[in-house]
Amino acid sequence: MKFCPNCEVRLKKKDSGLCCPKCDYAESSTNTTKKVKEEEFLELNVLEEKDTQQMLSTIKIDCTKCGHDKAVWWMLQTRSADEPTTQFYRCIKCNYTWRNYA
Repeated sequence: MKFCPNCEVRLKKKDSGLCCPKCDYAESSTNTTKKVKEEEFLELNVLEEKDTQQMLSTIKIDCTKCGHDKAVWWMLQTRSADEPTTQFYRCIKCNYTWRNYA
């Protein structure tokens, strides 16, 4: 998507190239478009489980499975936007994960 350098209106595509509907600015279509596969845009950061635990905040809370008193926590919006976020906890010792719907 390109914009007109004069009036900042979005340029419309025509046979001869791109044209501004407001001030008649024109750009020739010498540029060729390249089709790109969706995979080229997708970038994932994959972390080891030990790395993710080091990055997350820790909290002092009792694990319901092993009784250890330290866990990492994070929040996600799992329900509709007008409801509170869901808090997830994962025990550092046994990796048991539980949630709190606050």
